[in-house]
Amino acid sequence: MKAILQRVLSGSVTVDKELVSSIGKGILVFAAVAPGDTKKEMETMASKVLRMKLWDDEAGGRVLCVSQFTLLASTKKGTKPDFHGAANPEEARLLYEYFVSKVKEGYAADKVQDGRFQAMMEVALVNDGPVTLEFQVGGKAAPEATKQTAAASA
Repeated sequence: MKAILQRVLSGSVTVDKELVSSIGKGILVFAAVAPGDTKKEMETMASKVLRMKLWDDEAGGRVLCVSQFTLLASTKKGTKPDFHGAANPEEARLLYEYFVSKVKEGYAADKVQDGRFQAMMEVALVNDGPVTLEFQVGGKAAPEATKQTAAASA
């Protein structure tokens, strides 16, 4: 699983001109499920998201989760992204929904919003900082990320 966390002053998701969810100050989490990911990776990522010290105070903020399989795209060859690094939609939906449920369980269900899985979403956000962090759990990195990591450690 791969996730991008962005600290935001506000964030929202609109689908077909309908506002699906919105938050004020908080964290926007773009999340992608990789082939071979399990509930364990979802639990680990949810824990990472919730433990990051990104809040200004103890009151915290809100969390907006958005599924984004394109995070696992390979752009190594040509000009067309390869999305084989992302899990199939049926498996990804189940695991992504489990991830969101773990974030709600670990934080506060009323402070966690979600986009709409497998929909064309308009995501609006106002960065705070900006603060943007990237996380990956599990051993199923996108092919080019694995090669880059191997080359860097050689």
